[in-house]
Amino acid sequence: MNSQNDQTLEKKFKGSIIAVSIIIPIAVAVLFSVKLKDFGINIEPLTFLPPIYASINAATALLLIMGVLAIKNGNRKVHERIMTLAIACSVVFLVMYVAYHMSADSTKYGDINADGILDETELANAGSMRMVYFFILISHIILSVAIIPMVLFTYVRALAERFDKHKKLAKITFPLWLYVAVTGVVVYLMISPYYAN
Repeated sequence: MNSQNDQTLEKKFKGSIIAVSIIIPIAVAVLFSVKLKDFGINIEPLTFLPPIYASINAATALLLIMGVLAIKNGNRKVHERIMTLAIACSVVFLVMYVAYHMSADSTKYGDINADGILDETELANAGSMRMVYFFILISHIILSVAIIPMVLFTYVRALAERFDKHKKLAKITFPLWLYVAVTGVVVYLMISPYYAN
């Protein structure tokens, strides 16, 4: 591709990337508050989804690391396929996450756990870990919103073969995306004892 076509491809997707980057967080926030049972749709909570989407976050983290290793070893095609798969995993995660929250009430950190009992030690641990949990959760949420345009612009720059700009943005996008993927797993592991049966 020549330089003008490369810039045209990036410009072509710029509006769409910005729109998607705004629409996704708003849609997730709105859908997060929608409960299917409020609309007369009686569905059992999709309680099987959290471990699946936590595993998808773990897979995304592994794919990101594999993608970086592939490009460092000069294998551009493998890198491209792996990063495309990482984006696909993120989309699947998002769909499952929204589906779960539309079918189930939110779980609060430190609530009664799955066995229905919190002993004194569990109560003390829940209180001391609550700040850690909320720090991880809030940073995860903020960065998950921030990386949407970063991932998409990084990807489009690679498609446009603007590898200098792609590499420059990827150096910022990669650690943030990796943090979001890993903290997604951590948040799940921390909240899972409090899921209702």
